[in-house]
Amino acid sequence: MGASLNEIKQRITSTKKTSQITRAMQMVSASKLTKSEAHSNQFQIYAKKVRELVTHITKSQLIEMEKSEKKQELDFNSMLVSRPVKKTGYIVITSDGGLVGGYNSSILKQMMTMLKKDHKSSDEYVMISIGATGAAFFKARDIPLAYELRNLSDQPSFEEVRKIVNMTVSMYQNEVFDELYVCYNHHVNSLTSQFRMEKMLPITTIDPDEAITYEQEYIFEPSKEAILNQLLPQYAESLIYGAIVDAKTAEHAAGMTAMKTATDNAGNIIDDLTISYNRARQGAITQEITEIVGGAAALE
Repeated sequence: MGASLNEIKQRITSTKKTSQITRAMQMVSASKLTKSEAHSNQFQIYAKKVRELVTHITKSQLIEMEKSEKKQELDFNSMLVSRPVKKTGYIVITSDGGLVGGYNSSILKQMMTMLKKDHKSSDEYVMISIGATGAAFFKARDIPLAYELRNLSDQPSFEEVRKIVNMTVSMYQNEVFDELYVCYNHHVNSLTSQFRMEKMLPITTIDPDEAITYEQEYIFEPSKEAILNQLLPQYAESLIYGAIVDAKTAEHAAGMTAMKTATDNAGNIIDDLTISYNRARQGAITQEITEIVGGAAALE
C-alpha cells in the first residue's frame, strides 16, 4: 500500500507540473491571439480601401463585361476575366508546429477529400504550401509542391510573405494555372474557426454596384488601364496576405483552446488522483489500526 501511495503522489506532482506548463502556454497563445486580432483588424481597414479603389476604377469595365456576350473581343485586364481551366492552383495554409488541437487535421482532411473529388491526377493542379505541417503532409503522400514557405512569425508582415505572394500572382499571369484558391481556417472567434476555400484569381468578386460615386472624378495619369495593370496584382496580393493573417489568427486561437483543454484535463486528473490517494491513505490507516487492535487482542 505504501508503494501505491508514493506512486499516486508522484503522478499528482508530475501532472501538476504539466498543468503549469499548459497554463503558461495558454497564456502565451492568448497574448499572441490578441496581437494577431489587432493586426488583422488593421489590415482589414487597408484591404477595404484598396477594394474601394479597385471597384471604382474597374466599374465601367465590369458593367461592359456584364452586358457583353463576347468578352474576348473587349479589352479587359486578364485578372478580371475567367479563362478555360486547364490547371488549378491551391495555396494551403497550415501551422509550422503542433499543439493546436484539430487545426491542421481539419484543413488537410478536407483538402484531400476535395482533391480526390475534383481531380483525376496531380497533373490537374499546382500545390503551394504555407506551413511545415502541410508541406510534410503532402510530401509524405507524394503530392508535388510548386513552392513551400515555413517558419512564419506569429504576426507575419507582408515583406515576410512577399516572395510567395508575388510568385503566385506571376504564375497566374504566366498561365501556370488558370484559377487560384486559398485554403485555410478562417478565424470566427477564440473558440471557433471555419475551413474556407476562397477563389482569389481571377478576381470575380468585385461588384460594380459597390463603387462609390464622387462629385469630382479622378484624373488618371498615365491612363486607367495602365493603373489597373499595376493595381490589380497588388489587390490580388493583398487578398492572399489577408488570408494568411486570418489563418494565423485562427492558429493562435486553436493553440489557446487546446492548451486550455489540456489544463482543464490535467485538473480533472489531479482531482481523481487526489481522491484515489486519500482513499488509499485511509485504507492504509484503517489497516494499521486493525493490525494494532488485533495485536492488542492477542496479548490479552
